[in-house]
Amino acid sequence: MSDEHLDDPQSPLSERELAMIQFEATWFTLDEDRHDAIRARFGCSVEEYNHELNRVIDHPASLLADPLVVRRLRRQRERRRRAMIEGTAAGEHA
Repeated sequence: MSDEHLDDPQSPLSERELAMIQFEATWFTLDEDRHDAIRARFGCSVEEYNHELNRVIDHPASLLADPLVVRRLRRQRERRRRAMIEGTAAGEHA
């Protein structure tokens, strides 16, 4: 699984990367657990999938694939990061 092309802003997304964005748009309609679906469809752990997905949604071409889903994923990621930072900061002062 080489994602070196993700470093090139001009390169298009691979079929796998496009499938990841499509999966994120529709996984909640499936009759299976999200983690099980990730393992079955993408052949990797949930942690590996999330790492790869974060790189994919940062690639400029991802916005061409599905701008609404990519923006939603970016917002969710930013909320998680802020919550982690604020939670850590709050925990240090307690």
